[in-house]
Amino acid sequence: MLLSGDPVELLDGEVVVKMANNPLHSAVNTAAASRVQRVLPPGWLVRVQEPITTTDSEPEPDLVVVRGAVWDFADRHPDSAEVGLVVEVSDSSLRQDRARKRVLGARAGIPAYWIVNLTDRQLEVHQAPGGAADPADYTVRTDYRPGDRAPLVLDGALVGEVEVADLFPPQPATVG
Repeated sequence: MLLSGDPVELLDGEVVVKMANNPLHSAVNTAAASRVQRVLPPGWLVRVQEPITTTDSEPEPDLVVVRGAVWDFADRHPDSAEVGLVVEVSDSSLRQDRARKRVLGARAGIPAYWIVNLTDRQLEVHQAPGGAADPADYTVRTDYRPGDRAPLVLDGALVGEVEVADLFPPQPATVG
């Protein structure tokens, strides 16, 4: 049952209750926003847990990179044509982020969709939305692990790289 004040988002025309963020999710989201912000060229902006607008949805990704400035969105949310990258931090939401939300991003033509997969300690980078698939999907997936550098591409150009290890908490040292 939906209660007044529950955090929600609109996915495929349906109001969906958002999962609560645990401390690890929040910390990783903050780290991801910081790392992505460092490599952005002028004219691009990181928004954290704020809505974007597509034709039939208003998701609230953990992180979104949009073309524009803060005040461009004072009276509206960015639309999918202004979005260069969506990032979802996933643990308990991994199934939904890999399926429903990824398909929504591809259908909206968002060029890149990243999943910071906390369960498997990997960054899943989905690119090239479209193809002949129904439902829509990304046609390229590349997985990166700590020790790798993930390319950040905006408008078809490499703008920088993100150290994947910086997106995850440090692993405790093993004795042996």
